[in-house]
Amino acid sequence: MPGAEPGAARRPVDVAVGVLIDAEQRFLLTSRPAGKVYAGHWEFPGGKLEPGETVLQALRRELHEELGVTIGDARPWKVELMDYPHARVRLHFCKVHAWQGAIEMREGQQMAWQTLPVRVAPLLPGTVPVLAWFAAERGFAGPTH
Repeated sequence: MPGAEPGAARRPVDVAVGVLIDAEQRFLLTSRPAGKVYAGHWEFPGGKLEPGETVLQALRRELHEELGVTIGDARPWKVELMDYPHARVRLHFCKVHAWQGAIEMREGQQMAWQTLPVRVAPLLPGTVPVLAWFAAERGFAGPTH
């Protein structure tokens, strides 16, 4: 549509995102695998909702497929709408403090447990707002990445 904002006419894709937090309050970031859009960029793991799935059902499925873990309780946290050149994405972030199984990178991605400021780069744009949320919650001042 002429004059419309980029992405305004695009229907958002719903994505469940797991913010895994360990006992030391570190959070897990994974790299996007080769062959995917933004390959090599760091993000919180997750994936698209399948038809008929809830956010929590999709999160359980995706984290098992990507990381080989079975998550315990996941708490919905924040929702963020991101406009990427390839898609408009509605990210449903959920905090996960408990899971079973050893984390394994089943898609050839890398993983890193992080604190603020994050040391891995480049970050997927949808990851950056989460770091600001952590900073606000944790009383962290300064650059988050």
